[in-house]
Amino acid sequence: MNNRDFGNKGEDLACEYLVKNGYEIIERNRHFSKLCEIDIIAKFKNRVVFVEVKTRRTNSFGTPLEAITGTKYNNIKTGVLSYLQENKIKNYQIDVIGITLEPELKIEHLKNI
Repeated sequence: MNNRDFGNKGEDLACEYLVKNGYEIIERNRHFSKLCEIDIIAKFKNRVVFVEVKTRRTNSFGTPLEAITGTKYNNIKTGVLSYLQENKIKNYQIDVIGITLEPELKIEHLKNI
């Protein structure tokens, strides 16, 4: 499985998790620039939620959430601000979902980071 397929598998799991928890998926893999892609754009109640997903097979080299650097977060914010301006949205949040596949499936959801 190549990196793109692996990332898509993680995003599929994240979408399933979000839908089970009352979110509506609006869009996936929205590109804003060469450096900025929002993995999942969802709606929860009256709020638009931008979700970054990180997936790891194991935690041997760190947890998925540790992979979100300051640079990555700034790129996400750039995309979010573009989306907010294009769509005139005021009520939003940025979430992160970390998925570890082995030894057992673990999903961590940090809200409104």
